[in-house]
Amino acid sequence: MAKVVVLGAGTGGMPAAYETKEILGKDHEVVVVNERPEFRFVPSNPWVAVGWRHAEAITLPIEKYLSKKNIGFVCGKVIEIDAKNNQLKTEQGDVIDYDYLIIATGPKLAFDTIPGAGPKGYTQSICTLDHAEQCYEDFERLVKDPGPVVVGAFQGASCFGPAYEYAFILDKALRNAKIRHKVPIHFVTSEPYIGHLGLGGVGDSKSVLESELRTRDIKWTCNASVDKVEDGTMFVSEFNRKGEAEYQHELPFNHSMLIPPFAGIDAVAKVEGLCNPKGFVITDEYQRNPTYPNIFSGGVCVAIPPVEVTPVPTGTPKTGYMIETMMTAIAHNLKAIIVDGQAPSTKGTWHAICLADMGDTGAAFVAMPQIPPRNITWFKKGKWVHIAKIAFEKYFMRKMKTGTSEPVYEKYVLKVLGIERTEHE
Repeated sequence: MAKVVVLGAGTGGMPAAYETKEILGKDHEVVVVNERPEFRFVPSNPWVAVGWRHAEAITLPIEKYLSKKNIGFVCGKVIEIDAKNNQLKTEQGDVIDYDYLIIATGPKLAFDTIPGAGPKGYTQSICTLDHAEQCYEDFERLVKDPGPVVVGAFQGASCFGPAYEYAFILDKALRNAKIRHKVPIHFVTSEPYIGHLGLGGVGDSKSVLESELRTRDIKWTCNASVDKVEDGTMFVSEFNRKGEAEYQHELPFNHSMLIPPFAGIDAVAKVEGLCNPKGFVITDEYQRNPTYPNIFSGGVCVAIPPVEVTPVPTGTPKTGYMIETMMTAIAHNLKAIIVDGQAPSTKGTWHAICLADMGDTGAAFVAMPQIPPRNITWFKKGKWVHIAKIAFEKYFMRKMKTGTSEPVYEKYVLKVLGIERTEHE
C-alpha cells in the first residue's frame, strides 16, 4: 500500500486529494495536511473585502468532507520537509511519513520586499480570507471618511486579475454607498500596459479594460514600481520601455489594496534541490520534481517562467483551470507509477481560462496555450460573466462537499464559455 500526502487544502489541494483517492482506490492511503481546519474559496475574496460575502459562505470544514471519502486529515503547519527521509514535520510536533508527496501549498506573500507594504504596513490585501476581512474593515473606514484610493499590483506580482476585480468591485460598492464622487481611484500596476495580465495580453484585454477604467473614471499608471509606502502616501517610480525610471509619483490614499509578489513558503523553499531561487517548486512536464521523483507539485507554488521580459518585473499567473489540470495530471501519473508500474505520461493543460467579476458586469478570457502564439485567444465582457462567477462559487463549494473527482473548472467554466474539450486537448 502506498501513502500519498497532499500538502495544502486550497483550490488545488482539495481536488487533488479527491481525484487521487478515486483513481488509486481503497488499497492506497491519501492524507491531506493543512494548517487550518477549513477550506477557503479564495476567488471570492474580492467580494469579502467590500462586505458582499462573509466567511461562512466560502468556507467548509475539511475533515468532515474528506472523511466521507476515506481521506485522512492532519491539521498542522508544516515547518520542515525531510525529503531524503520522506517525512513532514509540523509546528505541533507531528511527524508524517509519506511514500509520495503532492505540494499544493499556494504561495508565500512577499510583502516584505516593499517597505510599508501589506496588512502589517499600510496597504490591504485580498490574497487570504483573513486579509480580505481586514480589508473590509478598512473599506468601512473609507465609507465613513471618503478620500483617495490606490489599487493595483506591486512589482513582481503574478496575479493581476484580482487587482482589476477589486478596483471595479470597489467602484460599484462606492457607487452603491453614493460616495463615489468623493473617492478618486488610481490603479497602479507593474504591467507594461493595462490588460497585459502577465500574459502579454489576451485578445482585446487592453482596449476593453482601458475602456472600463475610463468609463469608471479610474486613472492608471503602468510600468510602476512602488519604492515604499508610508501612512497615507505611496511613492511610485514609473519606468519607460527601456527600463529607466522616468517619473516619480507621490500618491495619497485613505485606502489602498495592492497584490504582492509571491514566493515559495519557507518549509518548501529551504529543501535543497526542490525549488528555484524564489522558492517555487521545480517540476518536469509531468509535475514531478527532478531531484525527488516521489514529490509532485501543482498550482501557484510551481515554478513557471515569465511570458516575456517587461520593464518592471511581472510574473505569470496560474489560473484555476490550469491548476486543476496540473492536479489531474498528478493523479494519473501517480496511478501509472503506483498501480500500473509504468512511467508517468500525463501532462497538465497549461491554458489560461478565467471568469473575472467587475461589480455589476464581468470579463472572461481564454488563452490557449497560455504563452503566445496561441490557438485560441479571446476576451469577452458582459453581465453574464458576473452571474456566471456567482454561480460558479456555489458550484465549486457544492463539489467540494460531495467530494467530486471530476474536473470542476472543465465541467463548469468551459461549458459556460462554450468551449469543447476537443478544442484544447
